[in-house]
Amino acid sequence: MVKTAVFSLVFATFGVAACFRPAWANPTCSSASHYGIGDGFHGATTASGEVFDAYDLTAAHRTFPFGTKVRVRNVSNLKTVVVRINDRGPFIPGRNIDLSYAAFSQLAHPDAGVINVCFERLS
Repeated sequence: MVKTAVFSLVFATFGVAACFRPAWANPTCSSASHYGIGDGFHGATTASGEVFDAYDLTAAHRTFPFGTKVRVRNVSNLKTVVVRINDRGPFIPGRNIDLSYAAFSQLAHPDAGVINVCFERLS
């Protein structure tokens, strides 16, 4: 009886709050594509000054500070990846983030070309 009362009190205090806490507090949703393979960007210098590696989990964003960690979710299959912003772009209307080949590959097959994603800043 005492165990049930304690469990109920703990769940009421912490469990309910966890159930209703939004997992994605402020997502931005847009289309995303990948770059780095077959387009001349792999090995080129990024806007941050580092050499772009298509096989790193990185991304380009127009305004997020370099080094920002971003969680990206494919809205079709709910797969997620965490990337680090190291470049500027994209410069195509309707897209707010460009993913490295490796990051895109964790969300969808690269042949998909463009996918719909939601993303949020982690740091």
